[in-house]
Order: sequence, then structure tokens, then C-alpha cells
Amino acid sequence: DALLLLASTDRHIRFLMDQEWYEQQFLKPFARMLRVIPVSSRQRPRELLQTLRAAGDAIRAGELVCVFAEGQITRIGRMLPFRRGFERIMKGVEAPILPVLIDNVWGSLFSSEQGKFLWKWPRRNPYPVTVSYGRPLPPSATALTVRQAIQELHSEAYQLHRAWLLPLHRAWLRAMRRHPLRFVMADARVPRLRSGAALLKTLFLAQRLRPAWRGQDRVGILLPPSVGGALVNFAAMLLGKVPVNLNYTASNEMLASCAAQAGLQTVVTSRAFLEKVRLETPGQTLLLEDLAARPRPWEKLRALGLSLLPAGRMERALGRQRPARLDDVATVIFSSGSTGHPKGVVLSHFNIAANIEQTRQIVLLYPRDRLLGVLPFFHSMGFTVGLWLPPLAGIGVIYHPNPLEAQAIGSLVREYAITLLVATPTFLQSYIRRCAPEEFGSLRFVLTGAEKLPERIARRFEDRFGLKVLEGYGCTECAPVVAANTGDYRAPGFRQVGAKRGKIGHPVPGLAVRIVDPDTREPLPVGQPGLLLVRGPNIMQGYLNSQEKTAAVLRDGWYETGDIAFLDEDGFLEITDRLSRFSKIAGEMVPHVRVEETLQELTGREEQVFAVAGVPDARKGERLVVLHTLPEESLRECLAKLGASRLPNLWKPDPRHFYRIDALPYLGTGKLDMRRIRELALALSPEP
Repeated sequence: DALLLLASTDRHIRFLMDQEWYEQQFLKPFARMLRVIPVSSRQRPRELLQTLRAAGDAIRAGELVCVFAEGQITRIGRMLPFRRGFERIMKGVEAPILPVLIDNVWGSLFSSEQGKFLWKWPRRNPYPVTVSYGRPLPPSATALTVRQAIQELHSEAYQLHRAWLLPLHRAWLRAMRRHPLRFVMADARVPRLRSGAALLKTLFLAQRLRPAWRGQDRVGILLPPSVGGALVNFAAMLLGKVPVNLNYTASNEMLASCAAQAGLQTVVTSRAFLEKVRLETPGQTLLLEDLAARPRPWEKLRALGLSLLPAGRMERALGRQRPARLDDVATVIFSSGSTGHPKGVVLSHFNIAANIEQTRQIVLLYPRDRLLGVLPFFHSMGFTVGLWLPPLAGIGVIYHPNPLEAQAIGSLVREYAITLLVATPTFLQSYIRRCAPEEFGSLRFVLTGAEKLPERIARRFEDRFGLKVLEGYGCTECAPVVAANTGDYRAPGFRQVGAKRGKIGHPVPGLAVRIVDPDTREPLPVGQPGLLLVRGPNIMQGYLNSQEKTAAVLRDGWYETGDIAFLDEDGFLEITDRLSRFSKIAGEMVPHVRVEETLQELTGREEQVFAVAGVPDARKGERLVVLHTLPEESLRECLAKLGASRLPNLWKPDPRHFYRIDALPYLGTGKLDMRRIRELALALSPEP
């Protein structure tokens, strides 16, 4: 790092270096030549103060002094909390603090990626590294302020990754050709597919689909997570089409609305799948069984010939009018519609490729890793992490169409020795009840998102399977990964914390976050909840055909998530609720999630049995309505405990506004369907 910084400026820099490294025989002569200032946490307080004073004197003398404020080289792929030593150095010193970012070192020989230092192949050769300097900060800037400035600098520097990132299908094509015998995917119909065979099958499908898709920019796909669904998406990209994966858990009316917004003329689906979901496909229907039936010898030979062509010539042979660019639209994903009508989120190749790179930096992946692909491709996490990340990261993926079929999931995890599971708390709850502990014995990483992870589910999963569940957070508009917990790093003299209970982790590298007042948009101090804003390379291009909606959430590059969150002093985020899931009762903001969590604790139930919604009230502005699935006797016991609970009185729902329903409504992504819950609340509890 010191050499990179020295190479980036013509001024001499004096570095603070750990005493242990300074005393190494091969380093000490060079360190003395550079007039390095040795420092150690093991020094006595007086000696440490003298060292810091020497650094301050050097700054007063007009020299540049560099402090690596993290204090350690990261082993978990993310920026560590900043130590406060430099605040003591700057005490009484009138000089600016320059934030500096060294970017893209992770993945090089000198990083700890894959848990190895030096002994690995770099991701690229030659390996690009950038050094960025931010605007000067005042000498009084705190460690938290400087860390925030470097985080925002990183979000700007990530634009430089355009120099080596490729459009998704180009990166996929390179990965398939480099390792043609590597296992790439499987499902119930295709037990094992290697990269070379996947490429040939995709090119064969592209030939069959080309005439059917002629003249169309966007094409519809109505298929579950499966090998066939993945190959159709890959073929669409190679042909220069924008794949739009449709939500097969939605109603016919909603499907038609999404298809109309996207201007879809044709939809690729499967005859067997249509018989299960019983939906009306909008536009012309293309059946996968017919598209893949009876391949002719010349079609196979042509696919083989195309696979040997350079990428550009292959694209032209398939009918692409021009080479793909990173800013081209990669897909349109319709939001879940959990709080309103679905909006088409336009994501570019750069948005998704950057988010894959960000995710790979915080989730340590190994060549033998295998991912369970149960999230649908119409879901942003399913599209980015389930469809594109595995082939681009060189790992295998095993697809299954129904994430709630716990027994089938357990068998797949055991059969394929799956190591990575990405699911929602709702799905995990099903696995806890129906999967044997030994079936999940191969798992080493479990990440959950889409909704808040209840402590009871995290604890039960860990007790049953001996594996800690890590919570993450994302938005469709962010392609989708925003933050995630990761594993800790422990070694003699080291402890780097990658996860905290109840938190959603650190923002992914290259993503800057701000917590602001929802009304004034003024930044809030650490620990104070406010509206979460994010900025980075994975932020969407906008909403489909809606500049007004885009302008409402994208301001100066910052995306307003609509979630209420706060940052702690170590940089971990915690989501407290959605802005739309608050009720203003008698002038006070009441969070629905906190009320739901308290009611769940009072019942002791593991499965979700309560959903809270706000409805208009003439006297207080709003009132809380609680939908539940409890028997009458269990509800009476819960209400008896509610009066003595720690909830503020204003937050306690009126017992008259509890209504029993047969089942809580869920979306296909595993989230509660908040739109339907509000409709039920309004219907069951009319305004008095």
C-alpha cells in the first residue's frame, strides 16, 4: 500500500508502520530510508504519546504523514472501523486531512482473498489498481467523518471499474470457454451440466429463438429457477435482447400490466410449468419443450461453429446490430409490489456486473462452492446472485423451482454437497421444521434477506443445524445487494468482526450510505435512526417509462430506500422499519415491525402469526389493526400479557382491532404482501 501511494504523488510521504513489521530485517533498511514512524499498540502510554507527537511535529513541519486508520489489513474484504489514533495526532495541528482510497486491491496476490496471501492466481493480469484522493477535511474531523468521506470516495472510484468489467454475456462467454469441463449447473431434469455443454445448448436455443424474437427489444420469460430458465436468459443476452422475467406468483391482471409496461410481444414458458401455475401468458406463447425438441444435425454443428468464433463475430452471426456496452439495459425487474403497484426497475450491465463484483468481495467464494438456486429470476436477488454470479464466479448452482419444498431442498443439499444458501426467513422457517440436521451438513454460508430476520428464527436455525444465519439487505433498485453480514476473522492478535446480531452488516464495497432526517434530508449523527440513502455503481438507471417516479427517489445520485435505519460506531447498519410501515398516531411515529415483534414474543410462536397495518382514524389520524392466525384462546393469552409489556401505551393496539384470518398473505419472494394486508385491514376495520 505504501508503494502504491508513493507512486501516486511526487511528494515524499512519511508512514506510520506497525513496530512488528518495522523490525523485520528485510523491511527495516527501506523503512529507515523512507523515515517511517514505527508505532505499536503494545507501547506504554507515554511512549505511544511520544510517537503520535512525533507524527504531529512532522505535519507541522510541512511534511505529508500517512496513517492507515484501520490498523490492520482486512481479511474479510471490507473496510474495517477506523481507530482514533490520528485524532490525537491532529490535536493542535492546523493542517488538512486528505482522505485517500486504494481500490481494487482485493483479488490481487497481496490480498487475503480465499484465505491465501501470494499463493493464488490474480483475477486479472496485469492487475489494475487505482488510487483516489478526496477533498481535504478540517483537522478536527473525527474517525467516523473521515471513514464516511472515504466510503463516498469509493462510490465515485468504482466508476473506474468500467475499464475492466464486461457486459454480462461477454463475461459469461469468457467463463464458459476458459473452463469448459467445470460443473456449472443442475436441476431435477438435468443432473449435471458442464460449462462447454451449457454454451452449446445456449447457442442452439439462440438459433431457435432468433426468428421468433426478431424485431423485439425486450422479451418475456415465464420460467422457474431451472437450467432451462437460465439458458433462455443467457440466449436472450447473446441475441442482444433484454430478458424480462415475469412473476408467476402474480395475478393474470398484474402479469398483463407488467407485459404492457415492458412492451412484450412474446413470452417463453414451459407447457409443464403452465399446467402447474395456471396463468394466462400475455402475448404470443413460446413453449420451451417445442423450442428444444428434435435438434437437427446442422443446428448442432452450427452451434459448435459459433462457439469457436471470437465474441464479436459470434454476436454478429447471431444478429446483434452493435456490440454491447456496459450502460446498455441488461434487464427490467418489476418490484415485488408489497406496498403498491409493481414498478419496472431498469438495470444496466454495469449495475449488475458491479454488484456481482461487490458481492464477491464480501462473500469468500472457493472453486468447489455450490449455491442452492431457489430464488426466482423475476426477483432481483435471484437474477443477480442465482443466475449470473455462479458462472461469473466459477462456482456451481443447483436449481429448484419451489423454495418451500423443504424435503426436496434437504435432499438436494445433501446430494450435491451444497455450501451456499441464500433464502428468506420464511423459507428458513420451513427448513427448520422439515429438514434433518445432517442434510445441511455441507453448508458453510447461509444468508437471508427480503425481510427482517427474527431472532427466534436465527436462534432455532443455529440450534438445529449448528450454523449461524447471516442477515443481508437489498433493494431491487440496487441490483440488489446493499449490505450483508459476513464471517468473522480470528487469528492470534486478530479479530475482525464481520457480523452482528440484529444488524444487516456493512455496506458492500463501493456503496456509500447516509442516514438523514426524512423531512429535512439533513445528515443525522451515528446511532440516530433516519431515512437510509445509498449511492454507488449498482444503483438503477431508473423506473421504466416513469421519469417522475425516478426523480422522486433518485436525487444527485443518491437513492432513497424508504427504509429507516441507523449506523453504529463500527459501521454496521440496522434497519428498524420501512418509512411506509409507520403510523402517525396522535403526532407520534409508531413502527409496525416493533409491534409485530413484541406480539410474536408474547405468544412464543416460531412462525409469523401477526401482521400490523395502519388505517385512517378520525380522532388520532391513524390506528393500528392487527391481522392474526391464532386460535381464540391463544389470542386471549397474548392480549392478557400485552398490557404488561414494555411497549409504550400509544403503541399497544386496541384489542377490538385484532382480526383473525386463515393465513397471512405472502408474495412469491417470501415477503409479506403488505398491500394485501392493508386491503384486508381496511375491509375488516372500517373507520368508525
